[in-house]
Amino acid sequence: MKRRTKEYALRAITAVDAPPKDMVAQTLGKQLLRSGPSVAANYRSALRGRSRAEFIAKLGIVEEECDESLLWMELLVESSHISETRLANLMKEGGEILAITVATIKSTHRAQ
Repeated sequence: MKRRTKEYALRAITAVDAPPKDMVAQTLGKQLLRSGPSVAANYRSALRGRSRAEFIAKLGIVEEECDESLLWMELLVESSHISETRLANLMKEGGEILAITVATIKSTHRAQ
């Protein structure tokens, strides 16, 4: 998962170069540039959590940032700034990372 979130971050960074250089595309792209890499950074931080509660809290941030990344990509596609085919795989990966993160949070809560 550590490798997977890092690859997701790198792909989000690359996706930001794709939109046209108009103000809307650049603004949405900058938001994606912030939230996409944050998924990997906060996942790594969660792995270094000093307690189960800290681990869960950091994974909550991963969940939020991943969902936010998906929103920016949806807006880029739905506003016709990037084609859906260009972001489809990245969005699919984001959805899978989000699902894994939510499942991990739930299973860690149950283990307490």
